[in-house]
Amino acid sequence: MRGAPTILHLDMDAFYASAEQAAKPSLRGKPVIVGGLGPRGVVATASYEARVFGVHSAMAMAQARRLCPNAAFLIPRFALYREVSDAVMTLLHTLSPLVEPLSLDEAFVDLEAGGTEPTVEAARAVAERLRADIKSATGLTGSVGLAGSKMLAKIGSEQAKPDGLVVIEPGTERDLLGPMSVRTLPGVGPATAETLRRAGIHTVAETREAGEAELVRLLGRAHGASLFLMAEGRDERPVVAERDAKSISVEDTFDVDLTDRTRVQLEIARLADRCVRRLREAGRSGRTVVIKVRRYDFSTLTRSETLRGPTDDPAVVREAAARLIDGVDTTAGVRLLGVGVSGLADYTQEDLFAQAAQAAQAAQAAQAAQAAQTAQTAHEGVGDAGRPPGPERPESAGEGAGEASEDAEKPRRWLPGSDVRHAEYGAGWVQGSGVGRVTVRFEEPWSPPGRVRTFPVDDPALQPADPLPLLRPDADADAEAEEAEGPDPDPGAVAFSAPDPAADPVPAETPGPEADQEVVGDLAPEEAAGPDPGWASAPHPDEGMCPGPEEAEGPDGPAPGAGGPEPGRGPGQPVTSRP
Repeated sequence: MRGAPTILHLDMDAFYASAEQAAKPSLRGKPVIVGGLGPRGVVATASYEARVFGVHSAMAMAQARRLCPNAAFLIPRFALYREVSDAVMTLLHTLSPLVEPLSLDEAFVDLEAGGTEPTVEAARAVAERLRADIKSATGLTGSVGLAGSKMLAKIGSEQAKPDGLVVIEPGTERDLLGPMSVRTLPGVGPATAETLRRAGIHTVAETREAGEAELVRLLGRAHGASLFLMAEGRDERPVVAERDAKSISVEDTFDVDLTDRTRVQLEIARLADRCVRRLREAGRSGRTVVIKVRRYDFSTLTRSETLRGPTDDPAVVREAAARLIDGVDTTAGVRLLGVGVSGLADYTQEDLFAQAAQAAQAAQAAQAAQAAQTAQTAHEGVGDAGRPPGPERPESAGEGAGEASEDAEKPRRWLPGSDVRHAEYGAGWVQGSGVGRVTVRFEEPWSPPGRVRTFPVDDPALQPADPLPLLRPDADADAEAEEAEGPDPDPGAVAFSAPDPAADPVPAETPGPEADQEVVGDLAPEEAAGPDPGWASAPHPDEGMCPGPEEAEGPDGPAPGAGGPEPGRGPGQPVTSRP
């Protein structure tokens, strides 16, 4: 334990949901839930507006929909989250070389290693400056805890939420921890908590009063001794800048239980390839291949096979996983499959030899294929000697056209929250989709809430896009240009400035109909526009946020009182409805 609160713990506030609200002005101040949108999806993050209804992380998405049906349900956009996380971690590294990331939005920092004076005032000043820098760089907020140990710093950041700072001064640990639940202590999960509950231990104070000997008897020597030290407020764990990964794995949960044996084997092969890609990206190889199978009744089993040496060969991992799944009965149904590699190591000489042999085999196969193609070309040249030169034969072109048409006929899937760009209307995001249509709200992180327009799902003008930054890239350049130009020479002119991305641009009153609907054809605005659907309609389990009654048709045709599309409208124009 340190004599000064120089260990800092940063935890971004409702990170995924806050990033979505910052990127989508129309969602600010409204409940947002990010996670898997399928029937077996799980909540990754819920905004504070959604938490009021009882929604929390790791909750089943179906239950979240029942608790907060009017929320915006969005898919995660990890590309954006990683970009914001990189900016935050860069700020942390300016404070100290010892930064221990725990996830994209959470990290420990050893301020003393960065030269911060070991006093309460100095540590508090650094934490306040960090919070301001994060707000300026990302537009998001984070909560900070300062203490003399990692455990207490994390507890402090939890107490500081949202957007706060808590300093736990040395000497106050026991009084702070005493009334807290034993689940507050690191290493106490549901099983340990249940063991302690049966022994009449519920709080940290009761854990401390039970004594080390009793905890060792209940939990074993290692766990019991460490838990007693935690209850005393003593945590000597250092901040570690780099933690070595012990395994790399991937897994998928399926919307419908898999019963077909061939499908299970194909999914295992696909997961094995994904696992090897992650293995190679980390520059590692592994010796033990592990599969995970969760059956229809939630019973979970694992099987593993240890190879003769470390490998990153996808064929080797795929074959080992296939052998393991062959020994598992999956006929009753499988809801989750996973493949992992443990026993990680750096690339070995054996791996290099294996890769060289594989490359040699690939080269031989390529040479054989080239020789066969040359022989076939010569044979066709002899057979077509009497044919005049010209384009490719019709049947070959027909085959290619058939494949192209098959790809073109495949409908595109628009998931709620996805970034899109329209050739005419610019950047936006998918608000909902269904019955052959997709509803898009066109807005940018630095713009006011945008308009909603509906298109056919196969509209060629609508394409997927990369996420926009949360802050306008040219904001600094605009500010410098305004300073260089000086004040407006016309005192009667009205100045318009870009809205602050950190502020809530949603007006106090609900915008009028003209803010959210589009005029089509010859209709006057009061005839074509309808009221803002807002978020009043409950989303469909498979469609995320459903459009309002005036934005999309139901499965049985237009909603009562809603007209169909204009007769003269072309396929590239938005679909609207008459109120």
